[in-house]
Amino acid sequence: MFALNALRTAIRVQSALSPSAAAIRALSTATAASAGSSAAVPDVSKLSFNTLLVSKPTANVGLVTLNRPKALNALCDDLMSELNTALEHFHADPTVGAIVITGSERAFAAGADIKEMQPLTYSKCVNTNFLAHWTRVAESRKPILAAVNGFALGGGCELAMMCDIIYAGEKAQFGQPEILLGTIPGAGGTQRLTQAVGKSKAMEIVLTGDKYSAQEMERAGLVARVYPVETLVEEVVKKASKIASLSKPVVQLCKEAVNASYEMTLKEGTHFERRLFHSTFGLKDRAEGMTAFVEKRGAKFTDE
Repeated sequence: MFALNALRTAIRVQSALSPSAAAIRALSTATAASAGSSAAVPDVSKLSFNTLLVSKPTANVGLVTLNRPKALNALCDDLMSELNTALEHFHADPTVGAIVITGSERAFAAGADIKEMQPLTYSKCVNTNFLAHWTRVAESRKPILAAVNGFALGGGCELAMMCDIIYAGEKAQFGQPEILLGTIPGAGGTQRLTQAVGKSKAMEIVLTGDKYSAQEMERAGLVARVYPVETLVEEVVKKASKIASLSKPVVQLCKEAVNASYEMTLKEGTHFERRLFHSTFGLKDRAEGMTAFVEKRGAKFTDE
């Protein structure tokens, strides 16, 4: 269960209530309380996965590397289940403030595993709600950054788009080639792509099945920044570490506000944002941040 569910309920725009400082203090109290239970979080080095490599490159960043090299990191049910498990581990670790997902230099993920998918029938897809658990990355309360080298095609492109920020190596290639296989994207490709690059570009991408360079996707707005292949992961971990060094409750509220923009009108969204802004005045971290600015010193956030 993700920790922001209670906060979302308390501050849902459809209700007549606005988020209170007490609600935000409750969130920060829960965050601080979890910090005291870090001993209960298993050592990441002791976790065993068949399709992933999991580590902490810095004290405050979790790194998940997709590891099916013979299949170019094609996404299969086992991989996505293990990814969800790894993310839950990092969610439970109070020292982790941001997560990076990456693959190899050759492929972030070249798509879904077609051999696994080919024998499926319509009834089995419907009865099992196929792909439903593949989208849990998008529900993460902690920021997730994608570091994309090589191919990010089909499900690989969809996985990258579930992350909060996409960074790409200069040789990365993106695309939604499902139409070439007689099907369509099924894990958000037609929806998140349209929100990121607009209708016309999204239509071209999904209707042609063509591949697009990192540079073109940066210009289109899908990719935040392009780095040299060999330094991509290092640079993205630095970005993640910077985010993780900030107030965790405030980072979560920022993420919540940006994501809400996809579901609301401008009027609803600005009202929602303003109330979240007001609620930060119930946080010790807000007081510390502004005081540190006035006193011309670095802020020391305590996640309260």
